[in-house]
Amino acid sequence: MRQPVAHGFTAVDQQPRPSEFVQVLDTLNADPFYTAYKARLRELLRPRPGARFLDVGAGTGAAALTMAQESGSTVAAVDFSTTMAGQAHARGLPYVTVADAHHLPFRDTSFDGAWADRVLQHVTEPEQVLAEMLRVIRPGGRIALADPDYDTQVLDIADQQLARRVLRFRADVQLRNGTLAHQHAGLLNRLGVLDVTTEARTLVVRDHRAADNCLGLRTWADAAAEHGHLTRADAEQFTAQFDEAVHDGRFTYALTFFLTAGTIAPNSRT
Repeated sequence: MRQPVAHGFTAVDQQPRPSEFVQVLDTLNADPFYTAYKARLRELLRPRPGARFLDVGAGTGAAALTMAQESGSTVAAVDFSTTMAGQAHARGLPYVTVADAHHLPFRDTSFDGAWADRVLQHVTEPEQVLAEMLRVIRPGGRIALADPDYDTQVLDIADQQLARRVLRFRADVQLRNGTLAHQHAGLLNRLGVLDVTTEARTLVVRDHRAADNCLGLRTWADAAAEHGHLTRADAEQFTAQFDEAVHDGRFTYALTFFLTAGTIAPNSRT
């Protein structure tokens, strides 16, 4: 069994500089691609004034605040990180809880809907998190999920075999569930969710600074070498070819996100 490398977002509070992870989220939230898919994710929840929603793994609380302001609904946020929860509260979100998504501290059927955005890729037991989300949503309520699927990655550098080796490290080792997103619909179906839909949105990055500053793509080969998945020479070659692709104006990285949503069955509670 492969042993995933600990990802910073699984333990933000234990990082040397937790504020850097806040900055990463702020940068991503300002990006047009992320802004657009997040807006669609909110639409899939069918918000309305007076309804109650839960943002699982809410980070800085930006999405929860936007949902509340746009729809007039009440939105609670939960995050495992005290750093992120503190940011969400400081930015004006009134209902913020520090908790593990595997064990949500809310009563059954407490919410009209819940969502998890780029969360399941990081958790230990995705199905347990989904079961907890379904537990706290009322019958007829909505669930929505968004995650990138790292099986869909492509990168234009000269040595495509080397590119694939580095991208596989990202997919299979750097993330706990980096290739799960295309299976979200099947998971929800098995858990009894109705009317499950899936939409795909592809992030295409031509600006290497965006790929490196937020995704850290240029550093993935070094991380792979540190953990014995590449030789140091391979890592150096990857970096050189990355820089060459940037210099030649052909740098392209792409990754597909899956947005999955459904309705909680009316008879899902006894």
